[in-house]
Amino acid sequence: MACRFRFLRQGVRLRRWYPYVIAILLWAAALPALAQPSPVKGLAAFPTKPIRIVVPFGAGGIADLTARTVAQQLSATLGQPVVIDNRPGAGGVVAAEIVAKAAPDGHTLLLMSNGSAVSAGLFKSLPYDTVRDFVPVGMLGTFDLVIVAAAESKFNNLGDLLAYARTNPDQLNFGSINIGSTQHLAAELFKSTAGISVQVVPFNGTPAIVSALRGKQIDAAVEILGPMLPQIQSTALRALAVTGERRSAALPLVPTVKESGVAGYVVSSWNALAAPAKTPPEIVATLNGELVAALGAPDVAKRLRELNVEPHPGTPDQAAQHLQGEIKRWGAVIAKAGIPLQ
Repeated sequence: MACRFRFLRQGVRLRRWYPYVIAILLWAAALPALAQPSPVKGLAAFPTKPIRIVVPFGAGGIADLTARTVAQQLSATLGQPVVIDNRPGAGGVVAAEIVAKAAPDGHTLLLMSNGSAVSAGLFKSLPYDTVRDFVPVGMLGTFDLVIVAAAESKFNNLGDLLAYARTNPDQLNFGSINIGSTQHLAAELFKSTAGISVQVVPFNGTPAIVSALRGKQIDAAVEILGPMLPQIQSTALRALAVTGERRSAALPLVPTVKESGVAGYVVSSWNALAAPAKTPPEIVATLNGELVAALGAPDVAKRLRELNVEPHPGTPDQAAQHLQGEIKRWGAVIAKAGIPLQ
């Protein structure tokens, strides 16, 4: 009898814990659902498959490394792989056409750049409309260009070069990569803004520019800072000025072009993500939120700055305004320089 009483008393005690046990079991059962990507309001869960970022450049460049750095972070937070699809060629037209024709479901994105804006004014026709056929998700980052000369050049700074160019018109050769590239147009804009007449000589890549500088075939060049930095730090080349709004953290003693006497001259290259037009606003907002969070992650920001890329998070509207402003700006440079449309 005593044994039966103890059993009943223990049963009463166990029943007191039933609500807690049930709550724990319900919480555990909900874990798989909580681990899935949160659904976008009014739509199926997003993302439901890997996300592809189509990059209009080859592997290993600044744009590619920027995209890969951000993609790795997005993969961790979105719960799906974010893969890079390199599609260089035709001034970025190949990559942009792929995304413009992709399903507008947020799973195919385009890495936009200065080249996206330049192409809008450089080509007679495109298989897409740069503004109407894409919806910007947000900016990734900006990175400066640099004006460089050979280490043994007679120009110690940009002021020296400007003084010589103004008294000796058409006697200086400026190097850049291909006609219609950001670097080429930055050189043309430098000419017109500074009021000087120099010859802009196009080359097929950065190594060719470095060789031409060191071989005294050209007097100066305009190029992305990142690829030129090792040459500058080893004193093989001399940095005369950087083209951004402020001095580069990598070259704090090198002035900007504005500081060197060319008022109003500011050029920074940039990257952004865009989706096909008609992508639901809720998906764009989700991607933008994840992108902003990724750019704010300390490891991501550190890696980008090591690439001389300054993280530049913002809203889709800000990215759209930036794109439209760049299309207008570079279209005017192309027209003023008399560059034939392709």
